[in-house]
Amino acid sequence: MILLTGGAGFIGSTFLKLLNDNGIKDIIIVDRIGKTSKWKNLIGKRFYDFYHKDQFLQLFETKKFTNLRFDVIFHFGACTDTTETNMDYLLENNFKYSVKLAQFAAEKDIRFIYASSAATYGMGEKGYDDNLVFELVPLNPYGYTKYLFDCWVVQNSLDKTFVGLKFFNVFGPNEYHKEEMASMVYKAYNQAISKGKISLFKSTNPNFSDGEQKRDFIYIKDTLEIIWKIYNSNVAGIYNVGTGAARSWNELAFCVFKCLNLKPNIEYFDMPKDLYSQYQNFTQAKMDKLLSKLGEQKFTSLEDAIDDYINNYLVKDWKYF
Repeated sequence: MILLTGGAGFIGSTFLKLLNDNGIKDIIIVDRIGKTSKWKNLIGKRFYDFYHKDQFLQLFETKKFTNLRFDVIFHFGACTDTTETNMDYLLENNFKYSVKLAQFAAEKDIRFIYASSAATYGMGEKGYDDNLVFELVPLNPYGYTKYLFDCWVVQNSLDKTFVGLKFFNVFGPNEYHKEEMASMVYKAYNQAISKGKISLFKSTNPNFSDGEQKRDFIYIKDTLEIIWKIYNSNVAGIYNVGTGAARSWNELAFCVFKCLNLKPNIEYFDMPKDLYSQYQNFTQAKMDKLLSKLGEQKFTSLEDAIDDYINNYLVKDWKYF
C-alpha cells in the first residue's frame, strides 16, 4: 500500500497516473480539495481510498491505520503559496504535519519520499548546491517551512533513509487549480490567447535586462521520471530536481508565441515593490549529486516541453494528464 499526500495536486496527481500506468492502484490519497478544481486531476485515476488531510491526521494519530502496512509514503502535500503570510498556519500545515508523518515512517521503517523546494535557497547567495541545508536563507514563509523540515530531517539523521526533493520551476498539465501559483508557461499561454501579448516584470537588477531573469524550468514529465527512478532505487538524501540549465523569461515567452504561431509581443511592467527583496533573478539546480546516483538523465528542452504542454494539453478540450 502506498500513501500519497497531495495526491489531487499538481505533482501528486500526475505521479498517481504514473503509478496507475505501472499497474499500481493500492494507494491512499490524502489531500484537501474544498471548492477548488483539483478534483478534476483525479478523474480517470485509480486508488484505494481518499481522505481529507485533517481527517487522515486524526485517524492516523488515533492509530486507526494499524491494520494497513504502507510500503512507501510520498509526502507531496503542502501549502505551496509563496505569498501566504500566515506563519502559524504554514508551520502547522507544512512543518508539523510533515514531522508527524515522518516520525510515523521512521517508527514503522517505511520509506519516506517528500517534497522540499528550491525556495529554501532564497536569493541563491550561497549557490544552489543540495549539499547545503542549515546555511540557507529562505526569502518567504513557505520556503522557510520547507527549510525547517529539511533541517529536522538532517538533525535526526533521517536523510540516511529518507529522500527530500527540492523541486525547481516545475510546469505542465494538472497545475490549473494553482491559479496565481501556476507556472509562467500556463499564464503566458492564457495571456497570449486572450490578449495577444505576454506580460513580464521589468528587471530591478542592473545585471539583468528586462525579461532576462532566469529560472531552472523543468517539465512535469521529466520530474515524474526522476521520482519513479528514485522510487525504484535505494537512493536516500536531499536532492535538487531541476534540469541544471537556466532559461530566461523571454525565451519562455518566445517559445509560447512560436507554438501558437503568433508574432512575439512582450510587455514589460514594473515589479511591485514588495517583491523586490524576495525576487530571484537567477536559479539553476546543481544536479551532479542526484545524477551520480541515478545515472544519465535526458531532460526535455524548454522548447519541446512547451510544445508538448500546449499542443497535447492546453489546446485540447480535455487538458488533464
